This record gives sequence, C-alpha cells and structure tokens, in this order.
Amino acid sequence: MPTDSSTLCGLQSGERGQILSVEGSDAVAARLLEMGILPGEEIEMIGAAPMGDPIEFSVYGYRISLRRSEAARVRIEKQP
Repeated sequence: MPTDSSTLCGLQSGERGQILSVEGSDAVAARLLEMGILPGEEIEMIGAAPMGDPIEFSVYGYRISLRRSEAARVRIEKQP
C-alpha cells in the first residue's frame, strides 16, 4: 500500500501523521524542534481558525498552534 508523504498543511481535522522531518536550519526550524515536533512522533490535526491560520495540532499529549507557513515545513507520512 503506498504511503502519502506530505506536510502538516495536508492534514484534515482528526487526521494523524508521523513526523518525518522539519525542513530548514534557521531559528523557525529550531523552535519547531524545541516545541516537540520531532521525527518519529505522531501528530494529529485538531482544527484550524476560521480563516485557516493558525492550525492546532496535538503532539506528546499537548496542543500547539502553528502558522500555516510553519506547518508547511514539517514533512509527515499520513497514518490510516
């Protein structure tokens, strides 16, 4: 069965993915890693603001909100 490799922006509410990588080596990438967006972890999309930005996710049992531009830097593999 083929896997779907995309970014956090591609998740819909209630969908889960496994984090593959965080793109970049700047301060934003470092902040995402410090927040627990780590390769191998499972992340779930909880919902988005009415205009679509920010997006709320659950990782490690806590909720974080990311701007769409930040979420686009996190590569994931969607989970069934």
